[in-house]
Order: sequence, then C-alpha cells, then structure tokens
Amino acid sequence: MCIASEDNPQLIELAAALKQWGRELGFQQIGIAGIDLAEQELRLQEWLAAGFHGEMDYMVRHGLKRTRPAELVPGTVRAIVARMDYLPPKAAEPWWVLAQGERGYVSRYALGRDYHKVLRQRLQRLAERIAAAIGPFGYRVFVDSAPVLEKALAEQAGLGWVGKHSNLLDRQAGSWFFLGEIYVDLPLPVDPPVRAHCGRCVACLEICPTQAIVAPYRVDARRCISYHTIELRGAIPLEFRRAIGNRIYGCDDCQLVCPWNRFAQPSVEPDFRARHGLDAPNLIELFGWDEAEFLRRVEGSPIRRIGHECWLRNIAVALGNAPYAESVMRALHDRMSHTSALVREHVAWALAEQAGKMVEERRTNPSS
Repeated sequence: MCIASEDNPQLIELAAALKQWGRELGFQQIGIAGIDLAEQELRLQEWLAAGFHGEMDYMVRHGLKRTRPAELVPGTVRAIVARMDYLPPKAAEPWWVLAQGERGYVSRYALGRDYHKVLRQRLQRLAERIAAAIGPFGYRVFVDSAPVLEKALAEQAGLGWVGKHSNLLDRQAGSWFFLGEIYVDLPLPVDPPVRAHCGRCVACLEICPTQAIVAPYRVDARRCISYHTIELRGAIPLEFRRAIGNRIYGCDDCQLVCPWNRFAQPSVEPDFRARHGLDAPNLIELFGWDEAEFLRRVEGSPIRRIGHECWLRNIAVALGNAPYAESVMRALHDRMSHTSALVREHVAWALAEQAGKMVEERRTNPSS
C-alpha cells in the first residue's frame, strides 16, 4: 500500500488506531517518533569516548547504527515506541529487602518472565494488525535486541523524558516500565515530546551506592552495580564490593528514591509477577543451587543470561556483606573448592570479610 505523506488522512487514522490496538495488547502507552537523533548521537559519542561503557564493547562495534535507524533498517522513517509497566504486584517491599543482610535483592524488572519475549510477541502482533489493516509494509520489531537508542526515541515519541539517572520518566508512571520499538517505513504523524520535570531534584545522584551518576544525565557504567552484577563477566572490582551490599542482580536505588515513582502503578501482567520467592530470597539457599537447579529456577527469566558462575560470584559478594553468622561461613567454605577461579576468588574475599566481622563481634561482645 502506498501512503506518501504524514498528512494523509489514512495515516492520521492509522496512528490513532494502532495506539488503541496497542492498549488492547497490554501496552500502557504508544507513541510515534521521527528518526533524527543527531543531538543524541553527539552525546553518545562523548559517552563512549569517556569510556563510560566499560566492557560493553558492542556499544562501539555497532558504530552509528544506534543513532541512525535508517542505516540499521533501510527504509525506516518512523519508530513506533511502546511502554509496558512492570512493577510486580505483591512483591516484598524493596527498602525492606535491602535492609535484610541475609537476603538478596533482585532488580524488580527481573522478578518475572523475561520481558524480551513478552514485549516482542505483543509488538509482533501489533505489526501484524497494522498489516492486516493497510496491507504489507516494511517493519522490524526490537526489544533490546539490536542497536536501538530506545530512550531517546521514547522521549521524542512523547512517552516521557530522560531523567538525571538516565532512565525514562513519565509523570503518571514513574520509571518502572519496559520499552519496545517497531521501525516502520510509514510516514506516520509524530507525537510531540513532553517537558522534563526533574527540576532541581538530585535524589538519584545522592542515593547511588557507588556514585555511578557522575553528573546529571551522565552515568559511568564502570561504577554501576547493575553493570557489575549483570554485564561484567570478570571479577567485580574490590572498591565496589562493599557498596554492592546484598544486591545480587541489578540495582534499583535511583528509581526507588525518585519522587515520580510515587505515582507508579503495579503491573497487571501475570508474566511480571515475582516467581520462586526471588523478591526476598535467602542468600544461603540461593548459594546452594547447583547449575542444574539455577537453570531450572530461572528458566524464562532475564537472570538466566548471566549464567551460574556470575550468579555465584554475585551472591558470594552479598554473603561477604551479610552480618556475621556461622551458617554464612559454612556456606562460603562449601564453595571454596568450586571449579571456577572467579567464584573461588569472590568466596575468598567474602570469607575474609566475614572473618573480620567475627573478630569485631567477639571484641565488642566477648560473651557471645
């Protein structure tokens, strides 16, 4: 079907219709963006030049395709951007979990089913519904699956603004949501961007345990707990291990403290409900999982992609940060013979931390 201009009444009608179809498919909001990301491209190049991407080499390998959608998918003229809220209902209160040293904290986005699959399937169905309405057209669906500058596109599509912590914010939904995109060759009418509303607030900068938000809107991934517990495959730098606390997969502190998240609503998606007690799990129990049990317990979860070795690495750090307990020491000693040198190194660190706490406890409370 040939539709030449965004002023075409058919395109205006289609834009309104696809937003309604998106809501019917479970998305909370749909916006349409143009693909001029020249300003964001400059900022991305500066961020990469500063080395803030750490070992995420794919950020460099993809070149400028991330900021030039038409080079990634020839013929692209618009991006349909979708938002789906994910805050799990009835999950343990995050600040409470973070205060329980014997428990592990998992980023709220990872408590349920892998969002990649959930959003990709819904976006594909949306694209198919568009095709059923107008005939074949060029498109490609993305959910963190290719070099797409999703937050910049979402900002241009009117879904929110990029906050000082670099997450997208919406006045009604806060930041507890996923994004997905459909690149299309249809010149749909674009949505206007919204005004930023962070004002003088710097709560996210002040709360960050590792000071990874080095300036407003500027995050150094090399200092970020999410980077160290999810993206990094080697040893977690010593300087950050204590600050990690009991965070074993990701970190939500900058979102938890954001005033706009007071307005966020729990997700209605059954797929995003917390599974296997991972909203407040016991660290020793998790540390006892062998690889087969790990794979079984996190099947269909985004956690699975870090692998059992990094899972044990992260938990070892959390156990090192836990209050002293003989049960913790025993659990760590049981892993000292693990086949992975990476795991053994973090276990050794954790044992040393626990030993130091034991000495301090006996010094301050000799009768214990």
